[in-house]
Amino acid sequence: MPKAKFVGLLPIIVFLILFIGVGVISGDIYAMPAVIGFIIALIVAFLQNPKIKFADKLQLVAKGIGDDNIVTMLFVFILSGVFSGIVKASGGVESTVNFGLSIIPPNLMVVGIFIVGCFISVSMGTSVGTISTLAPIAVGIANATELSLPMCIGAVVCGAMFGDNLSMISDTTIAAVRTQGCNMKDKFKTNFLIVLPAAIITIVIFFALTSKANFVIPNNLEYSFVKILPYLLVLIGALIGINVFVVLISGIVLSCIVGISTGMFTFSEMFGHMNAGASSMYEITVISIIVAAIFQLVKANGGVQFIINLIKKFSKGKKGAQIGIAFMSVLVDLCTANNTIAIVMTGPIAKEIGDEYDIEPKKMASVLDIFTSAAQGVLPYGAQLLTAATAASAVASIQLSPVEILPYLYYPILMAVVAVIAILITGNKSKKNVQKEVNNEVLDADVKLKNF
Repeated sequence: MPKAKFVGLLPIIVFLILFIGVGVISGDIYAMPAVIGFIIALIVAFLQNPKIKFADKLQLVAKGIGDDNIVTMLFVFILSGVFSGIVKASGGVESTVNFGLSIIPPNLMVVGIFIVGCFISVSMGTSVGTISTLAPIAVGIANATELSLPMCIGAVVCGAMFGDNLSMISDTTIAAVRTQGCNMKDKFKTNFLIVLPAAIITIVIFFALTSKANFVIPNNLEYSFVKILPYLLVLIGALIGINVFVVLISGIVLSCIVGISTGMFTFSEMFGHMNAGASSMYEITVISIIVAAIFQLVKANGGVQFIINLIKKFSKGKKGAQIGIAFMSVLVDLCTANNTIAIVMTGPIAKEIGDEYDIEPKKMASVLDIFTSAAQGVLPYGAQLLTAATAASAVASIQLSPVEILPYLYYPILMAVVAVIAILITGNKSKKNVQKEVNNEVLDADVKLKNF
């Protein structure tokens, strides 16, 4: 293990300074393309530590990029993008939204918007896409009632962030699972048990605020259950433990069949929609490759060991380690305003910490995904709130600011609070100790059986 050195973190520091600095100077947090920032950071990493030959550095980088978890993550990113593109083109998004809204009682429309947002975001795997889809509907509810527009849009954002860290095809979920080397099904169960209380409390709050309001849907909401089937196939398939590649490919094939049979697109148009979906994942795919390379060089230069030692210094046991990773992931998300990039950057370090403290990978994956999503969900300069405010302002007659939505973002805040409580009340037994206890119980049972 390389000796811990703060200077080993220089590539990451350079990236953050560039990313934040250009954003502050230009007034646009996204002015510096993340890919360019990471390329510069990679160059810095290669220039460090002249004691290691350039050829050896290339071997380290190739080993990092060729890791089976990284390769799997990249393939899943692409397939997920293809599925999202083709299922949207087949009318799955519109049908799912209309189906959800058509079965909700009028006096529970804001609660319904949150619940529909939860389902849509779990199905689509994108919080921004969910917000873009539901924001105009939320504006319509606000205009037809006396309800606050920021509150209605807040319900949309809350629902969108629910699925952002649960969806089987979300880039954040894929990154968290693959960087920690755990099964998606196991991570989902662990994650779901933590966020469910936060979702229930959010429903209660919105119900208390809006139960007396009334809203009548002006138009008949048309939907086709057939168009919803691809989402259900992917969701159920992933939950029962079918291989993620099989699930996504099956969803793509079913979406193609549904789209062509319902006349949503022709056979030749189908490939264009698939390509558009895959293209939407190119940036995060390239970033993941570059970050994997940077991580190997940072590790070789002692940067990773420095962070591990720092977390060990300020934490006591498994709970402290998880809190430390949560804090680090939130900090990176605040700096990058992108929770997927935050997970990709902190995931390998979280894996090292998890192995050091013998923490189950599914727990570490949940910590990464939950806390970065919680932070992303309340960032006024994040893509989610900017999209919500822009989409609402385009439909409404008033200009809505992301800051106005903040007081109604109950779910992201509750999600973080519940996650901290879950970490604090979780036992400190390691998976090795648990297995040891099981083995001892088996031995005791054998002894008693022989004595009998």
